[in-house]
Amino acid sequence: MDVDQPPAASPTVTLPPTERRNPASLELDRLDTRAILELINDQDATVPGVVRGSLPELTELVEVALRTLRAGGRVHYYGAGTGGRLAVGDAVELGPTYGVGTEQVVGHLAGGARAGSVAREDAEDHAPDPDEQHPPVQGDLVIGVTASGRTPYVIGALRAARAVGASTALLSSDPHAAAADFADLHVLLDTGPEVVTGSTRMKAGTAQKLALNAFSTALMVRSGRTWSNLMVAASARNAKLHARAVRTLVTACQVSEQEARDCLERCAAETATALVVLSCGCTVEAAREALARSHGHPWAAVRGLTGAAG
Repeated sequence: MDVDQPPAASPTVTLPPTERRNPASLELDRLDTRAILELINDQDATVPGVVRGSLPELTELVEVALRTLRAGGRVHYYGAGTGGRLAVGDAVELGPTYGVGTEQVVGHLAGGARAGSVAREDAEDHAPDPDEQHPPVQGDLVIGVTASGRTPYVIGALRAARAVGASTALLSSDPHAAAADFADLHVLLDTGPEVVTGSTRMKAGTAQKLALNAFSTALMVRSGRTWSNLMVAASARNAKLHARAVRTLVTACQVSEQEARDCLERCAAETATALVVLSCGCTVEAAREALARSHGHPWAAVRGLTGAAG
């Protein structure tokens, strides 16, 4: 039998695409280093187009998440392995970037926090612990992240979410994902077979990273956590973030660095509040009230205080 080809009676037709053999990499172990890297790069180049094709569903997911947050609900990510670590990382990064914590976006990883640094392959075979921290409730949105679309941990999370009245969505790389039966919305990232069969940290993981970044960034922008393309909702409580907040105020409000620092101090390091104060010449209290009325949107707060059009 030719070792380069699967047997004629191969069961791959029943496997998710990410578990099938990639014809382009059948001679992978015979290539030199440069050829291996070129092959990987060629395969990686197909991923952005796959994500582009998912934008209609991704758009719908952002809108569902936006309605969820505005109604006081939370967005939850559930995943295992690479997808789970990417999802948890995305949730965690929303804190320093946009000032969002677990009161709004929560990441859940099969195996718990320790699985973020030490692989726990067995954990994905079981549904989430019903007594875990920050469980979904009615009105929340639960997003399962699994390349195969059949991870028991993710299926269990989606099933439990539906049982409590939460909305559900799935990011997978399988058009026939079993988990899609428990999702209101399926964002398909059909990246196909990997260079190394089943190594979903490659194309599938890259697609998940791009989709999660796009989803959460669009959600934060639509939630009013930017001014133009500047961060205005991030914490300014360490040196790097404080310096960034000062630059943001200098750029957005055309003030000196000293004016920006002084205003930021008066506003308890709340960049959005300082931006409204500097833009409108109002008090800190008035800026906070305007932001509350505008659901945190700085431009809407400024418009409300100044009567500016647009």
